[in-house]
Amino acid sequence: MKEDKELLFKFIKDALLEDIGDGDHTSLSTIPQGKQGTAKLLIKEDGILAGVDVALEIFKQVDQQLHTEVFIHDGAAVKPGDIVLTVKGPVYSILTAERLVLNIMQRMSGIATTTARIVDLVKDTGTKILDTRKTTPNMRFLEKMAVKIGGGVNHRFGLYDMILIKDNHVDYAGGIKQALQAAKRYLTEKGLNIQIEIEVRNKAELLEVIENGGADRILLDNFNFEQLREAVELVGNRFVTEASGGITEENVREYALCGVNYISMGALTHSVKSLDMSLKAI
Repeated sequence: MKEDKELLFKFIKDALLEDIGDGDHTSLSTIPQGKQGTAKLLIKEDGILAGVDVALEIFKQVDQQLHTEVFIHDGAAVKPGDIVLTVKGPVYSILTAERLVLNIMQRMSGIATTTARIVDLVKDTGTKILDTRKTTPNMRFLEKMAVKIGGGVNHRFGLYDMILIKDNHVDYAGGIKQALQAAKRYLTEKGLNIQIEIEVRNKAELLEVIENGGADRILLDNFNFEQLREAVELVGNRFVTEASGGITEENVREYALCGVNYISMGALTHSVKSLDMSLKAI
């Protein structure tokens, strides 16, 4: 999409400006002007690769004289010693791009690796794994891209593409019924065609949503296994169900076995370990 390209272009431009400032004085002072060279992107631990396409765009924006050859693509399983790509051209440009390429690819690959591992745990349950808005500011589009590469599903991108009525909204609105009625009225008045999801904290709130209707999805927040199974049974096929709160890699399968359609996990993006890799001269 054109918008995605524009977003990526601006992100790379701003990130390079942040890093370079008035010049990479280390490289400028030590590397002969015009020197040519080649470097390889080397994997140093097992994982799922993500961010290759972004890296190619970074190299392109840094210097169109840089030429890349890609051997492994996004979504592939990688292991120590694998060479993802080589880049050839002006050494100064390779060094200018190095840190941004590594930062992005390590972060995205870490997210894709974590997501793939969790998705694999629930693959036979019918439950899909969702990300959240718990992302790094201005990097959300890349982190959500990494979730998809890892086999997960993107939840709403921001505050604008879905109505998600959470506990604070319910309390400020005066209750479940009032919040749902206000949301439906707002969509009608604004002529918007976006989904409504509402968070419930207990069985009483769930029954109120079922009675009033007006939501597309119900977020069952911090329900234990017994409560979640009962809630899914009560909902039947009338609403899409989503579970969140206290869900970890260790217990995600048990939550999935309760029968929910989706499980959302902030841990996919807010606390992952980056995948180790390096860019080495050859």
